Amino acid sequence: MSFEKIISDPFPLKAMLGDYDVTHALRHGKLKLKDRDIDFADVKVPNTAFKRTVRDLEFDFSELAIVTFLQAKEAGIPLSLLPCVVVSRFQHPYLMYNTKFGELKPKDIKGKRIGVRSYPVTTVTWLRGMLMQEYGILPSDNHWYAFEAPHVAQWKDPSWVRNCSSDQDMLEMLEKGELDVAVLGSAPLNTDIQPVFNPPELYSKEWAQKHQVIQINHMIVVKDELCQSSPEIVANIFDLFKESKRLMMLSKESAENLNIDYPMGIKEVKPHLEFVIDLVNQQGLTKTRASLESLFHQSTFFE
Repeated sequence: MSFEKIISDPFPLKAMLGDYDVTHALRHGKLKLKDRDIDFADVKVPNTAFKRTVRDLEFDFSELAIVTFLQAKEAGIPLSLLPCVVVSRFQHPYLMYNTKFGELKPKDIKGKRIGVRSYPVTTVTWLRGMLMQEYGILPSDNHWYAFEAPHVAQWKDPSWVRNCSSDQDMLEMLEKGELDVAVLGSAPLNTDIQPVFNPPELYSKEWAQKHQVIQINHMIVVKDELCQSSPEIVANIFDLFKESKRLMMLSKESAENLNIDYPMGIKEVKPHLEFVIDLVNQQGLTKTRASLESLFHQSTFFE
């Protein structure tokens, strides 16, 4: 290969992105960058690659949990936010308990043993926030059992978090009564395990009407190195996400099933992002409350 060929054919961008309705066209190559190819990592469950995003800086742009990003930004990890929400859901169904040991309502959670994948996980943060804001239950009022290390290496769990060993299983401990509550990714086969917020759809509807924001899970981050060296490529990446969302909305089936929005652009993202920034800081997951502007590079601050 000649030197001229190397100059005209740069390496593809490395990316990590889940396959969702809102990202499908981009993830499957129907949308492409103008001057670069995109090499998407073969990752079936995006959250399993978040450590690679923040610890190894493996990807030029990546999907990332919003709490992980806020902690990473405060730790000085050179990533900037792109105003694109790609995963958002109401978290009420995921706080679960074992009905075999008696009924449990949200107001009864104080003092309970709660199992979580990791203490700073975004779903867990939203649920802690609801318990705190709606029921006055502080994070320190409970006993937290964490089964994985946090994504951001610089974060240290507070004293009320116990790290479980690799041979312990969260669902099994919930079934045996060794945990009172657990934050699970989906409903297990054991029908004794039910949501604390029951029915979750009603709680979610009431919460949305009260707060008028969505519960952001994952947004897109870009390496600062790319922001500085190739701002035009970053702008192109943002355009691809917007176009992927537009194509989703054109799909009649997707439009009918869409029950939550995926805001893109600073103006659309701002109220939802400000809410979660407050939530994270109120729980002590960041030392200071980040300003919205500080999360973006000048090349990612898109309207």
